[in-house]
Amino acid sequence: MAKYLVIVESPAKVKTIKKFLGANYEVAASNGHVRDLPRSVLGIDVDHDFEPKYITIRGKGDILANLRKEVKKAEKVYLATDPDREGEAISWHLLAALKLENKKVYRITFNEITKSAVKESLKHAREINMDLVDAQQARRCLDRMVGYKISPVLWAKVKRGLSAGRVQSVALRIICDREDEINAFIPEEYWTLDASFAVEGEKKPLLTKYYGTVDEKKTIASKEELEEIRKKLEGAEYRVSSVKNGERVKKAPLPFTTSTLQQEASKVLNFSTQKTMRLAQQLYEGIDIKGNGTVGIITYLRTDSTRVSAEAEAAAKEFITAGYGEAYAADTEQGPSSKQKIQDAHEAIRPTDISRTPLEIKESLSRDQFRLYQLIWKRFVASRMAAAVYETTSVKIDAAGQRFTVAASKVKFDGFMSVYTEDDEKEENNTMMKGITGDTKLSLIGLDEKQHFTQPAPHYTEASLVRAMEELGIGRPSTYAPTITTILARRYIVKENKNLYVTELGEVVNNMMKEAFPSIVDVNFTATMEALLDGVEEGNVKWKTVVANFYPDLEEAVDKAEKELEEVEIADELSDEFCDVCGRQMVIKYGPHGRFLACPGFPECRNTKPYFEKIGVECPKCGKDIVLKKTKKGRKYYGCIDNPECDFMVWQRPVNDRCDRCGSILLQKGNKLVCSDENCGFIKDMPKAETSDNSAQRS
Repeated sequence: MAKYLVIVESPAKVKTIKKFLGANYEVAASNGHVRDLPRSVLGIDVDHDFEPKYITIRGKGDILANLRKEVKKAEKVYLATDPDREGEAISWHLLAALKLENKKVYRITFNEITKSAVKESLKHAREINMDLVDAQQARRCLDRMVGYKISPVLWAKVKRGLSAGRVQSVALRIICDREDEINAFIPEEYWTLDASFAVEGEKKPLLTKYYGTVDEKKTIASKEELEEIRKKLEGAEYRVSSVKNGERVKKAPLPFTTSTLQQEASKVLNFSTQKTMRLAQQLYEGIDIKGNGTVGIITYLRTDSTRVSAEAEAAAKEFITAGYGEAYAADTEQGPSSKQKIQDAHEAIRPTDISRTPLEIKESLSRDQFRLYQLIWKRFVASRMAAAVYETTSVKIDAAGQRFTVAASKVKFDGFMSVYTEDDEKEENNTMMKGITGDTKLSLIGLDEKQHFTQPAPHYTEASLVRAMEELGIGRPSTYAPTITTILARRYIVKENKNLYVTELGEVVNNMMKEAFPSIVDVNFTATMEALLDGVEEGNVKWKTVVANFYPDLEEAVDKAEKELEEVEIADELSDEFCDVCGRQMVIKYGPHGRFLACPGFPECRNTKPYFEKIGVECPKCGKDIVLKKTKKGRKYYGCIDNPECDFMVWQRPVNDRCDRCGSILLQKGNKLVCSDENCGFIKDMPKAETSDNSAQRS
């Protein structure tokens, strides 16, 4: 009979770990959390030191009953939940739920599910770390308070079923702020001027870009400036004024953290953050490798550490030296580029065995598992390799006080790039430049001018939102994917071609949160709360102090919102449409996907229609009304009410004014009016009265 019981979180780990430990050990799974705050009430006694009330999660009774049977048979119990705050808290809840106070209970953690790591963890068994548990309790209570206190306000003011969250509300605000920035952006005109030269003895022309004058770099802001430069260059003699040869070193990338893995998997593999984490979990928990059985092939996937163990470092050096040569192995360990404190510091995400190459185990993996493992393996191998070295050449060509430049680079030593190159890595290889000197004769072939307009900041993608959250200190590795998944599921945002767009519902919720709960959606406040939770983990801050300081301000804001936001409750508005079924005047209702027309005779008459908000502007193509519409995924645009017969549509709000240059309809961008014809580039200030009217509409 087994003497020792090991309890893990996931059933997927049971078989693997049992095989590693042998007959004296029984391995069972808790299937994640076993206790939590009740769903029906707040579950935190705010009048008695904010004591949380934990209950058994519905459906976990049978699991706990089976675990209790195993506990009775065991001499020792090892709690082997995940190696982070949440895992520590699950172990603590198991201790209480299984009544293990009088048993020999030990906490063990391992960063990878391999035989050596699991066996080594038993040698370092310890007590439960209550600082980690308390940090998780504080996070859970703060999140519960925000969700259970603010969500009912949204139900009353907008629609039942909406939710507010401590991190999700800030993430929504970040996206809304970017949307506002894009909408208010005014494009500015600029021009580029390229020159191509015939070089003596070379067949290919030399292509150069306008730099400015010989004294300073300059941007060509208008056609007039461009013409002035061209006049100066007419008949001028072009000569090589400078040739500079040098070297550029490109350092190897750091191994993956949760955040950088999500970003790179999105960029390279087109995976959502949720999909990346699901696949990484499978690779961590164990893959049945032909000839080896089930084994975890990557280390723990929730980390913001770039540290690598000494054993993995040594194995990587040996592997790289044998496979690529001694010159390719890095001399020193790569370190993190920032001084930001690392939380939940395990190791970076890496393969558990560097010699287990992706191609070797490809048949044991699904297509997506293989692609993600290959990405992780290549990144780790590259991170332990020497830097790449480029030969660089830059040439300056002057004429009439104006300067053109061209630069090229060629890989001298590929280093880590023999294994891993990033998508945006471009090599400029212009071999003819090697022969160019100050005496080289040039003859101008031609000048190529192009008009451009500056572009606004891009819409957030899941990858760039994760990066922004990490940089701002919002959330932690375990929260990025669930946060994005939640605001997508609530339809506060939608995803189109990787880009995230705010829906009408998301705008309403965000505006309400900014008005009534400014601190909750304040980036700095949320980052400060994360820092306080780190303080709890380090044992420097009492967790109930954090909760006790937070709650009174929240309760006061909720009370105020319940009273003051009643005035802005979205009521049913009468429309100018009549019901096709019963003839009543239809009203405008607010649903999870925005506004729609409904018969006020509900439930006798259940007729509904799409609602199109007329903006008082005529379609420039057919003269009918332009209305505010939304794509299937909820993104707003302006189009003709007579669609599909008339195909007019624009993303910005049109106005009753025409372009002074080309006669096209003008669009509103911030406090400017911009021509709808992108090739025209006409811009003018919006009339003050109209600006204030639009401000009033937005508020």
